[in-house]
Amino acid sequence: MENFLLLATVYLTLMIVAVPLAVRLGLGSVLGYLTCGILLGPLVNLTGSDLDALQHFAELGVALMLFLIGLELEPRSLWNMRRKLVGFGAAQIVGTTLLLAVIAILFGLSWQAALVVGMILSLSSTAIVLQTLTEKGLMRTNGGRSAFSVLLTQDIAVILMIALMPLLAPFPHRNGASLHGDEYIGEVFMANLPGWAGTLITLAAVGSVILLGQFAIRPIFRFVISARLREMETAMALLIVVGIASLMILVGLSPALGTFLAGVMLAGSEFRHELESQIEPFKGLLLGLFFITVGAGMDLQLLLEKPVPILGITAALIGTKALVVGIIARMTKMGRTDRSLFTLSLAQAGEFGFVLIAYAVSLAILPKSLAEGFLLVIALSMLVTPLLFIVHGQIRRRLDEKTGSDIPSDDIDEQQLIIIAGVGRFGQTVNRLVTMSGFQTTVLDHDLKVIQVMRRFGFKGYFGDPTRPEILAAAGLDTAGILVAALDDPAANLKLITYARERRPDLHIISRARDRVDVYRLYAAGANDIVRELFDSSLRAGRYVLENAGLSEYEAAELEKIFYRLDRAALRDLAELWKPNVPLEQNTEYVKRSRELNKTLESALINRFAAPTDEFPSDGKDEAKQPETPSEDTRSGVE
Repeated sequence: MENFLLLATVYLTLMIVAVPLAVRLGLGSVLGYLTCGILLGPLVNLTGSDLDALQHFAELGVALMLFLIGLELEPRSLWNMRRKLVGFGAAQIVGTTLLLAVIAILFGLSWQAALVVGMILSLSSTAIVLQTLTEKGLMRTNGGRSAFSVLLTQDIAVILMIALMPLLAPFPHRNGASLHGDEYIGEVFMANLPGWAGTLITLAAVGSVILLGQFAIRPIFRFVISARLREMETAMALLIVVGIASLMILVGLSPALGTFLAGVMLAGSEFRHELESQIEPFKGLLLGLFFITVGAGMDLQLLLEKPVPILGITAALIGTKALVVGIIARMTKMGRTDRSLFTLSLAQAGEFGFVLIAYAVSLAILPKSLAEGFLLVIALSMLVTPLLFIVHGQIRRRLDEKTGSDIPSDDIDEQQLIIIAGVGRFGQTVNRLVTMSGFQTTVLDHDLKVIQVMRRFGFKGYFGDPTRPEILAAAGLDTAGILVAALDDPAANLKLITYARERRPDLHIISRARDRVDVYRLYAAGANDIVRELFDSSLRAGRYVLENAGLSEYEAAELEKIFYRLDRAALRDLAELWKPNVPLEQNTEYVKRSRELNKTLESALINRFAAPTDEFPSDGKDEAKQPETPSEDTRSGVE
């Protein structure tokens, strides 16, 4: 118990130091976890003999992740994705498997072993890729969605691979070999069956999971929820995942595949969101632990003994997979930025490779010495993956600098007094109000699908990056009177305003802001009116709270107005004290003034109905000593 607590303390301490540091350096959390594993395992050897048990425990993180992925994909969604699943996914798996198998045969492996190696190495890392895509906000891109469809196809294909491998094994095929020194009962059981029997048991186990997810889990979960005990709902959610994972292990299959199928079966249930909320916290921590075990399990001694073959095979694997995926991307006419993301996302081997290699050794398809080398190759390729995403970021930036987009921008055939840059959930409301009031606008957005949807509903817009000088010039920046900067990306919004202000000192700029710090940046860049995107809606919500807390509608509305006026004035005051390179909490003058303004605001709200009404003017001219705005400075609209 003492050793466990000490080891847990070391793990958690290293995680909270290394992972945030890796994220701040732009390397992503996955590389931070892998680095922790390398430090704990090969370098310090702190994991010792506990690594095997830790790996089995950490695999639950992958199972939880795939269960959550399954919850997002009901069978109808899978059917709608069938073209990408069959097209991209099947082409990648078959193409990579055959090419790698041919290479393996050329190096002297039997065709059975070569085919198994090709299948194993054709898989990519669902855990690392999805985690990194989510962190970098790339899941909504075409390249990210295409990579996800291939990963999903690979996860489903693992079932077929596990079912096929016994047919490729010699019989009797049990050779007593174990990569980890311990074995599940299911591995021993499956390894001693004839090939056809192993295949039938695999399919029967998969069918059982589907039936459980469709017919048994829902009524049981409904019974547990009726008790209205939060901890029992959490226990039930974990039981679903752990129970199905155990069933898969008993028959020698991957637990992650079983949980994925169960998730798909429950995707359309009324308990979907409840299951997600219960499992999400466990998933993140256990998935991080899985990445740590990958790093800790790397055999650096083998790498030091045979550096050239190991690194050469790893580079050849990444290059071969990138070649196949790149060809598929070109055949589908994917854009250059999306093509690079799609290619680099799938160029590594995956976590299922650890499971399949161990299974292949138990079936005597692969010798243990060769399998250990491939385990290191898989781990190295996974370690390189976060770096490949950094390479993609560099490629993306260079392409943006050269062309700005893979798709040619629209030719802007008219120029209006008002330019609206960005027509997402914020800009579209502005545009509807303005155009329906009888004014003409020139709308720009860098998302082609948004522009296409906008046109379908009868609104005119142009595809193009609003931060590019030539696009702004074509839109009439030199003659426009108003620019609405409503881009989703705060950095792009700031870049747009900075350029527009330099180009047109007399232009009236109205900008969207995400938070207070964003307001200060935009204010310094020269925006005239700055609107915090959630400010008005938050005030309305606060007014409803006051009304339901006992105040009358009139009293709640008056307090809302006072808060609105004084907070705007305070924000303008604080903007003068903001320092770009100093965190707000470390800016002494800012903190002092903020505390003074908060007291003023609190006093005004509390005393509003404690004093005679005539002491509080309703026209807003006094506004509790709000500073006057100089007539030559029009930047008074900070909200």
